[in-house]
Amino acid sequence: MPKNSKTAKREIDDDEVTESVKDLLSNEDTCEDSFKKSSLTVGDVPPKKERDAEEGSEEEEEEEEERPAWSSKLQYILAQVGFSVGLGNVWRFPYLCQKNGGGAYLIPYFILLVVIGIPLFFLELAVGQRIRRGSIGVWNYISPRLGGIGFASCLVCFFVALYYNVIIGWSLFYFSQSFQQPLPWHECPLVKNQTHTYIEPECEKSSATTFYWYREALNISDSISEGGGLNWKMTLCLLFAWTLVCLAMIKGIQSSGKVMYFSSLFPYLVLICFLVRAFLLKGSVDGIAHMFTPKLEIMLETKVWREAATQVFFALGLGFGGVIAFSSYNKRDNNCHFDAVLVSFINFFTSVLATLVVFAVLGFKANIMNAKCVEINTKKIVDLLGKEIKHSLIPHHINFSDVTPEDYQQMTTIIRGVMENDYPRLGLANCDIKEELNKAVQGTGLAFIAFTEAMTHFPASPFWSVMFFLMLVNLGLGSMFGTIQGILTPIVDTFKVRKEYLTVGCCVLAFGIGLIFVQRSGNYFVAMFDDYSATLPLLIVVLLENIAVAWIYGTDKFFEDLKDMLGFTPYRFYYYMWKFVTPVLLIGLLVTSIIQLGLSPPSYSAWNQQMAQEQSLSYPPWGLAVCISLVVFAILPVPVVFILRCLNIIDENAGGLSTVSYKKGRIIKETTCLTREDEEGDDASLLQAKTQSEAPSPMPSNYRKQSSPPSNADIMLNGNCGTGYVMPNITDIPDMPESDL
Repeated sequence: MPKNSKTAKREIDDDEVTESVKDLLSNEDTCEDSFKKSSLTVGDVPPKKERDAEEGSEEEEEEEEERPAWSSKLQYILAQVGFSVGLGNVWRFPYLCQKNGGGAYLIPYFILLVVIGIPLFFLELAVGQRIRRGSIGVWNYISPRLGGIGFASCLVCFFVALYYNVIIGWSLFYFSQSFQQPLPWHECPLVKNQTHTYIEPECEKSSATTFYWYREALNISDSISEGGGLNWKMTLCLLFAWTLVCLAMIKGIQSSGKVMYFSSLFPYLVLICFLVRAFLLKGSVDGIAHMFTPKLEIMLETKVWREAATQVFFALGLGFGGVIAFSSYNKRDNNCHFDAVLVSFINFFTSVLATLVVFAVLGFKANIMNAKCVEINTKKIVDLLGKEIKHSLIPHHINFSDVTPEDYQQMTTIIRGVMENDYPRLGLANCDIKEELNKAVQGTGLAFIAFTEAMTHFPASPFWSVMFFLMLVNLGLGSMFGTIQGILTPIVDTFKVRKEYLTVGCCVLAFGIGLIFVQRSGNYFVAMFDDYSATLPLLIVVLLENIAVAWIYGTDKFFEDLKDMLGFTPYRFYYYMWKFVTPVLLIGLLVTSIIQLGLSPPSYSAWNQQMAQEQSLSYPPWGLAVCISLVVFAILPVPVVFILRCLNIIDENAGGLSTVSYKKGRIIKETTCLTREDEEGDDASLLQAKTQSEAPSPMPSNYRKQSSPPSNADIMLNGNCGTGYVMPNITDIPDMPESDL
């Protein structure tokens, strides 16, 4: 062949090579944004910033159109606040504060909030926002062998939702009964027979509010073994509660987000109104002073720190999956660190505000009860004058028609001093307001007995009762939305089912199972689920979450992801918390919780109708089996998924994750083929973070002209299908002839 013909042939070949490289580069450009989102960098190859930014923004816009998003940052914050601020802030935190040293309890609580609460809350927000999946997808991505964490979170959410909505049903019942004057629990009912009228004995032995709660509202049985049939009033309230949840959640965050504006803000309005009103009542200052009187010696007890850590843990909703689900609808560049700190402190100050309200109202109630005590015992003293008690023992300035608590204390002190041996026989009570304030109540005892009794003495008591129980309904619904979202989002993301059908099915199933809580013995089942369905399983779940991110995925790699996502590197404080401090503290909390359960056999408080008081009973054998089953079933997905992954019964890359891997200077073929639609439908596959040396190159290290047209499998690069190419650093490439490029 003539020389000029060879030259022409070579030029044609060079043109073909150049065109092939251009095609390859153009094909690679479409995938660059996927790696950009995953904090991937390419050796020392200079990036094409302008084109990457333009195409990256188009990819992000397309992705965000596919996944629902919050209408505004305010809506998202209100959703997180509504989920974390719940009934526990109103009736659990004040009880712990009262029990564990008053104002001194705030010190260990705040310390543990900073050390445990905020770091773990930030961790859940970050992984949800980064991976944009529910709990199942997130933990499958972080570590496939620990993918059972997501399923365990869903189960715990379901168990909690079963009984939590029952409490909302109780609040709805009291709310419906509050539109009466006087309130139906204002006084004991009268019983009429053929001869005379008398006060209901069960009510006379206890109190009007206690009788109304146990007999009128719950119509409770004497033990958990006595079912007693369904309570139709509570069944209707439970049905209405699940209907509210279903309607609010059926459209996802588009519907529940709008409800949050009311359900999250209304409780603050009510708490502030209650606080202002309580300060105008006699005795409220006594309750506030009792709260802020610190008992510093109690801070040295390990039990106080353990209970504070447990309260921090549950107050923020860690481990439920609701936090991850809500944050997964955020944009990836949202400042989730700011959100974590903001929501945590809002939660803390809400607890303090609720505690102020509770102690102010209980201070008012304590003064009322103390005044009644003084009145009753003063009559005893008048009856004993001249018989058991000499007239000379009564100070001259005391007027028996108007005896103050101070006057009564002075009289009893003198009588006790003179009649030291005979004083117990007189049967005179101390009538000390501090003793009344030290009667710690929590949970339903605080909301449906102590607080309702205090409100009966409020001027315009029906109005305050309506406001209080409407507040409880809103607090409960806010937490329920997050809990149900922790169930729906991971299932929808993983199994691609219609959210509307799943929401209705979940609510119908939960209502059917929830009927065990509205029978006459239902209150005992609520206590059982509250004690055993969440505490231990959630501690294990959050511990595994912490280990998965800090030790399996890698704290350094996670910090790189955060820097890429937030635009700045988080404080080094979080590095040491996640890697060392919080795992140790969680293990300690888990061990002490197990020891406590072992030392105190499972029991529950039952209402004895004859004695008209609570008594502690042990669970029957089947009850113990249910308690154990709740713990086992909740945590069972973790070992099951781990074993199935280890035995390769389930592919570790199942669930839509790309199976292509890149190594320096090597080409590894992928074992599965994803369509373009599959790739766009699974954001998790785009987030496999790599080190700098493992980053994909926009062209192969030694690309030669192909003698035949490439197949489809060969031209789909970077995680789609076929062959992935990785190039080592440019400086490592040896000099090659021009024809080899």
